[in-house]
This record gives sequence, structure tokens and C-alpha cells, in this order.
Amino acid sequence: MDVYQGSATTDGKSKRLRTPGKPNPVDAHVGNRLRVRRTLLGLSQEKVGEAMGLTFQQVQKYERGANRIGASRLWDMSRVLDCPVAYFFEEMDDNTAGASPRNQAGAGNIDMPHEEDPMVRRETLELVRAYYDIGDEHVRRRIYELARSLAAMEEAAAAAKGSEVEKVNEAATAPVVTSPQVPQRQVEQRV
Repeated sequence: MDVYQGSATTDGKSKRLRTPGKPNPVDAHVGNRLRVRRTLLGLSQEKVGEAMGLTFQQVQKYERGANRIGASRLWDMSRVLDCPVAYFFEEMDDNTAGASPRNQAGAGNIDMPHEEDPMVRRETLELVRAYYDIGDEHVRRRIYELARSLAAMEEAAAAAKGSEVEKVNEAATAPVVTSPQVPQRQVEQRV
């Protein structure tokens, strides 16, 4: 097993950085989250191993971070432990996240346009799951209509507030029109 000290070899090819004998902090975090979830559910390593077709020693290595958990195995674990895959990455501190192989290799930051996308937010996913957990189609339809109605009301309120602000801004920037001054003598003559 080769251990690379840099992110590129002399021939210019990129190599993955590895620290001998020490698990990557991200793998250790995922393993710790696995242990926490298993313990919360009152399951032994043996029970989890049986449910996944693994030995309890393999589960132990995953929990210590000694073995990396592949995507398909992580998916299976999320099903066995009844939690979303994202659960294993929650509460990760910045130092741990910074120790990912991509960051260790010195890869540049890229803009992730999907971060602002409401369709990838956890709240959206939970809302959709809860919506489809409602068995009565008519109740689901009424909730859908309620949500659309609330969104329309919010939109109308924002538009009304925007037009009020616009009017105030127009009034603040409008030139002041004063009435012409009539000389005092002319006012007395008219009386």
C-alpha cells in the first residue's frame, strides 16, 4: 500500500492523500453517527450486521472509521436504521469537513447553485413525505389548496407592501411645490 505525501506525483498525475494508520475524520464522523443511531435504536452490532449481511466486526470497523462506508452500503444502513442518508453527515464541524479527501488534495472551491434550491432542502423533503403519508386524497387536495392560498396571500401582501414603499419613496423624492407668494398689498386691495 503506497502512501502519498503530496497531491501530485512527479509525472503530474493526481494521487489521493492518505494518512497511514489513521481514519479520515469524515469517515470517523460517519461511523460515530452510525454508532449513535444504532445505540438509540437499541440494536447490537451483531443485529445490524445480520440485517445488512455483515459480521459484527465489519460493523465495528465502520463505527471506528477504520473502513469507509461506500454509497450503496450507506444507503442500506439508512434503511436498516430508519434514517435519511444525510443523518450520517449532520452535526459535522468545519474542521472535520475540511479533512475530506477533496479538501486535502487542494481542490478549488466551486459554486454549488443547488444550495439555494428549495427542492433539495430537508424541510421540503419532510413536507413532501408528510403530505403523501396522508391517506385521504381529498384531505391531501385541501392541504394543497391551503398551501397555494397561503402562498398567494403572502405574495399579495409583499406586493402591497412593495407598492406602499414605492409610494413613500416617490413622495420623498418628489419636488416640493409651493404656492406662489401673493404680495401683501394685493391681498388687502381685494378685501
